[in-house]
Amino acid sequence: MKKFDALIIGAGPAGATAALLLAKAGWSVVLVEKSAFPRRKVCGEYLSPTNFGLLDRLGVFERVLEHAGPEIRTIELLWKSTLITAKMPIPSEKTARWGKAVRREILDTLMVDQAKKIGVTVWQPFSVTETRKSGSVFVSKAVSKNTGEVLEIESPVVIAAHGSWGIGELPTQQRRQPALGSDLLAFKTYLENAHLPADVMNMLVIPGGYAGMVNCDSGLLSFSCCIRRDHLDELRRRAPNEKAGAVVYEHVVQSCPGLKSVVNNSQQNGDWIAAGPMRPGIRLPYNDGLFTVGNAAGEAHPTIADGISMAMQSAWLLSNALTKRPPSALTQSDLDQIGREFSRDWLKAFRLRIRAAEVFARLCLRKETHRLLLPLIKTFPQILTLGARL
Repeated sequence: MKKFDALIIGAGPAGATAALLLAKAGWSVVLVEKSAFPRRKVCGEYLSPTNFGLLDRLGVFERVLEHAGPEIRTIELLWKSTLITAKMPIPSEKTARWGKAVRREILDTLMVDQAKKIGVTVWQPFSVTETRKSGSVFVSKAVSKNTGEVLEIESPVVIAAHGSWGIGELPTQQRRQPALGSDLLAFKTYLENAHLPADVMNMLVIPGGYAGMVNCDSGLLSFSCCIRRDHLDELRRRAPNEKAGAVVYEHVVQSCPGLKSVVNNSQQNGDWIAAGPMRPGIRLPYNDGLFTVGNAAGEAHPTIADGISMAMQSAWLLSNALTKRPPSALTQSDLDQIGREFSRDWLKAFRLRIRAAEVFARLCLRKETHRLLLPLIKTFPQILTLGARL
C-alpha cells in the first residue's frame, strides 16, 4: 500500500496542473496516466493567453513557447466558398501576448516532466481500475499496462482528470452507452506544406459537423473535425474501404471549396486518430468525496477552442481551494465544504462558456440555420471577436 495526500487520475493539462500546484504547496502526490508519453491526442491545441500566467507559475512557460506555433491574431469562418474574417481580441495588459497552438504530445510531456522534477510520483502507463472509500480515505488500484503489476494507493483526496471519452468502472467515468446517430465523433491529424496564413485559426462549417485548423510548430498544420455518427455512416457507405478519418477529411475539402487553396499539395504527417463520442455538458465537479477537473467535470463543444484553458483553469480553482490548509489538517467535513465551494466557483467560471459553445455548435450542425447565421456574421464579423473574448 502506497500512501499519498492526493491521487490524480490522468496526466493531461488538468491532471498535470493539479499535480504541480499541490506538490508546490507541500502535498505528496501520485499522478497516474494510462498512456506512455509522448502521445498524440485529439485536440484543437490552441492555447489561450489567459493561461500564460499559470504556465509561468507551473515553471513551464518558456519551454512551452519554444515549442509553440506562430501567434494567432485572426479568426476565420469558412462555409462553402464564403470566408468571414475577424480579429482576435487584443491581449490584455496582463498577458501582453497572443495565443498560440502547442501540440499535445509536447505540452503534456513538458508538464509531466516538470511534475517529476518537483517531486510528484508519476506512474505511467498505469490505469486506475478501482477506487473505494475506506473510512476517511480512498483505496485505489492501479494496474501497469506493460507488466500487469497491481499497486494500491491510499489517499484522502482523489482527483479525476481522465477526460470524458473513456469508458470505465470508476464512479467518475462513463458507462458504455448505445450508439446514437446524433453522437459527435472527433478526428485529428497533421498536415505538412499547407498554406493557412501563419496568424490564422479557422473554423469550417460542413454538413453534419464542423472542423478547425491552426498552425503549430515545425511547419505542421493541426487539423481536427467533429461529425455526427449518422452523417459519417452515410459517408463511409460511399467509400467502404477508406479509413474514417480520410473519409471525413475528403468530406471537409469537398464541402468547402475555399479550403482547396490551403490544403492543395499538402501531405499528411502521421496517422489519423479518433475519439468519442463526445459528451459536451456539465457534470459534477464534486460527488461523494471525489473531485473532477478538466473534461471529467464538464466539456464544451470545441467550437470555442478553449478545452486546454478550461482544463488547466479548473485544476487551478480546485488546487487553490485545497491548499488553503495543510493536507494533514483537512477533515472530511472540510473536504465536503471545499467540494461545495469548488462546484460553485467552477459553475461561475465555465457554465456560460459551455452553454455558449453548445448554442454555436447547434447552429453549425443544423443546415437550416446556415442561411440565417452566416449572413449575420458576414455583416457583423465582430461577433467572432466577441465570441473569442468571451
